[in-house]
Amino acid sequence: MNFNSHMDIVVTVAASLVNRLTPGEERGHPYPPVGEAGLPAAATAALRAGRPGTRDVTLPEARELRGFAMAFRAVFDAVSSGDVDSAARRVNELIAATGAHPWLDRHDGEPWHLHFHGADDSLAVGWAAGCATGLAVVLGSDLHGRIGVCTAARCDRVYVDTSRNGTRRFCSTTCQNRVKAAAFRSRQAAVG
Repeated sequence: MNFNSHMDIVVTVAASLVNRLTPGEERGHPYPPVGEAGLPAAATAALRAGRPGTRDVTLPEARELRGFAMAFRAVFDAVSSGDVDSAARRVNELIAATGAHPWLDRHDGEPWHLHFHGADDSLAVGWAAGCATGLAVVLGSDLHGRIGVCTAARCDRVYVDTSRNGTRRFCSTTCQNRVKAAAFRSRQAAVG
């Protein structure tokens, strides 16, 4: 996927927020909820996945971002289950909740490009507005299959497929290798 650098960033951050701030399973192991003590660092790392120079996130901001991450997870889950209509409704709700509005910005030596800011200028709402709009761009195109939930057993981390052929099904090479190894063992057991 390559809409433009900003859209790629906000969709990547949406996935990163989901993967770092929501509980579930990762690579065959439980992924417990992030505790209060680790929440700011996890939220900061999620935002830096898209914009490395992002300042440290405070605990109240991290709590707010965790709420948005749960909402983003529902979007990824809906797309993965084939319910794009539900995903679109959820994204529309996020856009309304954040008050996302377009704004032309120029920074870091880049040309003018479209950003989506929130109703207030807070870090959490601003990022959530951008992420929701980025997901709207994905869902409003024929590329909605480029976001998904890992198909490996015991993993529910999400991904954004930026590959040329758009066939990604796993959150990581680790999960892909786990699935291939399990299939190999299964074939060997059937033969022997």
